[in-house]
Amino acid sequence: MNEQVDAYLVDGCGRCPLGGTPECKVNNWLKELRYLRSIVLDCGLTEELKWGVPCYTYKNANVAIVSAFKEYCSLSFFKGVLLKDSEHILVKQGDNSQSARLLKFTDVEQIKAIEDTIKAYIFEAIEVEKAGLKVDFKQKDQLEYPEELKQMFNSKPELDEAFEALTPGRKRGYIIHFTQPKQSKTRVSRIEKCIPKIMQGKGWNDR
Repeated sequence: MNEQVDAYLVDGCGRCPLGGTPECKVNNWLKELRYLRSIVLDCGLTEELKWGVPCYTYKNANVAIVSAFKEYCSLSFFKGVLLKDSEHILVKQGDNSQSARLLKFTDVEQIKAIEDTIKAYIFEAIEVEKAGLKVDFKQKDQLEYPEELKQMFNSKPELDEAFEALTPGRKRGYIIHFTQPKQSKTRVSRIEKCIPKIMQGKGWNDR
């Protein structure tokens, strides 16, 4: 057990002002989070704290995350799309999620009811890492670049070059970030704010 995860269960992830207060969403799911934690640890994974939440790894490879949300808590598999999901219980966190799949819970009894299945999925996720399997992310020609970004590339060839040098995951992250706003001027603003990070080879959420 990692002491940082112990602290997470007391103070939350620390990414909002509610951390350490009764209003922190972690407090809504303490029993569920602790039960999920015990299940994952029983499967032999290493417990760490990444991005402010409990992360479980196999030989330094990220396998799963236990998280608290407003409406539920979850066990999320980084490469969940590669799991067989024989029980058809894994869901996407969002429409743009290519790799991660998660299990949502709102009650300890829900977890207990499928505990054996959860462990089976965890062991399968470990085998995915042992086999070195990779998720086949969409390539550039499958990503829809917003017109504002294309125009920016035309005026700044160096930006185009830096963007195409990014990893597929970082490029996809930017495209999702840029295309969320409905108004063109907001999309342009987002792109302009991200130019320094793109030129540094960073993702939009990197520090």
